[in-house]
Amino acid sequence: MAVFGFAAGLPYALLLGTLYAWLSDAEVDLETMGVFSLIGLAYAFKFLWSPALDRIDVPILKKLGKRKQWIVTAQLLLGLILVVLAMLNPVSSIGWFSLLAGIGAFASATQDVVIDAWRVDVADEEATIDILSTVYQMGYRIAALVGGALALFLAERTDWPTVYLTMGAVMLLVGFLGLFAPDAETTVQTATEMADEHGLRKAGQLDPRLRGWALVAVAILWGWALITVGVFMVQSLGSDPETRPDSVSFISTMGPLIVLATVVIPAIIAAFLVRFERTSKYLLAEDLPAESMAGRFLDHGYRALVLPLTEFVGRLGWALIVILGLVLTYRITDSIWGSFAYPFYLGELQYTKDEVAVASKFFGVGALMIGLAVGGYMLATLGRMLTLTLGAVLAAATNLLYADLARGGAVVQSVSDLTGFSWLVTNLGGDPGLAKLMMAIAGENIAVGIAGVAFVAYLSSIVAKGYSAVQYALLSSLTLLVGTLGRGALGQMIEEQGYFHIFILTTLMGGVAVIICIIEWIRISRLGTKAGIDAIALKGV
Repeated sequence: MAVFGFAAGLPYALLLGTLYAWLSDAEVDLETMGVFSLIGLAYAFKFLWSPALDRIDVPILKKLGKRKQWIVTAQLLLGLILVVLAMLNPVSSIGWFSLLAGIGAFASATQDVVIDAWRVDVADEEATIDILSTVYQMGYRIAALVGGALALFLAERTDWPTVYLTMGAVMLLVGFLGLFAPDAETTVQTATEMADEHGLRKAGQLDPRLRGWALVAVAILWGWALITVGVFMVQSLGSDPETRPDSVSFISTMGPLIVLATVVIPAIIAAFLVRFERTSKYLLAEDLPAESMAGRFLDHGYRALVLPLTEFVGRLGWALIVILGLVLTYRITDSIWGSFAYPFYLGELQYTKDEVAVASKFFGVGALMIGLAVGGYMLATLGRMLTLTLGAVLAAATNLLYADLARGGAVVQSVSDLTGFSWLVTNLGGDPGLAKLMMAIAGENIAVGIAGVAFVAYLSSIVAKGYSAVQYALLSSLTLLVGTLGRGALGQMIEEQGYFHIFILTTLMGGVAVIICIIEWIRISRLGTKAGIDAIALKGV
């Protein structure tokens, strides 16, 4: 799990962070650099191709298992892409450079989907979801340090091609190590066998014609979204600026429509199917075996695309509304303003790049690791829901630290002085004013670490083994979508009102997550195993 967590974090850091430092050194124009950020949509919409990862095998590598075959393939592909990027000039070969970066983002997002599913599938009473989630986050954050701070350090002393060649070699090594990971095949096969045992064409199951219409509707909606996002990314990553679509307009207009088409409407369709089944409507009176290739294709597609949704809706019922509300709001306090962190540090607060690097990359990552460790300990001692709720409280409250910095940082400075932290930073060669920035970043990162561990553990506990790829990908994508859709409006609000009011707003948003956490905690405590959470996972509640 530690290796897989590292493998998930490294390409994300290299493709959506460090790559911009290379482009800056190569003097690539800002417009092109801005377009590169759109490869992040691959992570936001990864659930669109997640059903295929449950049903399609990779030739030759399929013997590795249902999950490992995709994990190893993605890791080896990422390693090769990083090596090839090292051989290209981002100025003269910008077309190939952007294409490979986009493919790398899709491979990285695919790897995330399968690793998340693998974590759910292999969890047991010894290696619990809580433990695996903590270890995963540790590996992920170490990779962020390696792909961020260490990569910048190496680039300063060598060059960018050497850095990406080295990182590519690391990913290839990780892909080799992945061959020896435990196999999740047993649990996935069991889930499939259970589905076959209660076959879709036996008496008492939904009429194939009804299932066919449901499959067509969901497939069209998800297919439209996938094509829309894919075309937008291809057009945006083209080297001709004149043909690039307006990214802000696309996200603000198409973003809500995509959420409606991929989440809201399919959930409603799944709810109707569950209701029909429970009220004995449109059911088969007798067994009706599939007699044609089209019938078998229908069953195959339904199991891959619709059954994970109906299982989710059927198991959780109306509680799904609470869960979706929690997913949409829990990480919004840190995710929505993250894109404006550097403008805030460098522009608003007037810190230097070196000071920001020390505070956010080195000291901040250290604080984040402490938060992860504390979060893991809290999960083991306090239980998942209490840790989840406290994480939401801390994540919201630490936004007030930045609100104070936006007003001069008097409170944060006083705390730093009283605790002796200012004295320590000064004696280590730092500027006295740097201490308050480090104090604020430390507070936020510790809170994010605690909240992150608890949130991953919670999401992992509410998905079903056998359907984990689709269900977890859908939930985690929703977390990213809110931040993506809200950044445009947030940027405009910063321009009009300033940072102080924005941090107050994000704190209030975090308060909504706290309320929903409490509601979900009460629901789980009252219903126990009937809450729709795996029995093993409930031991950590």
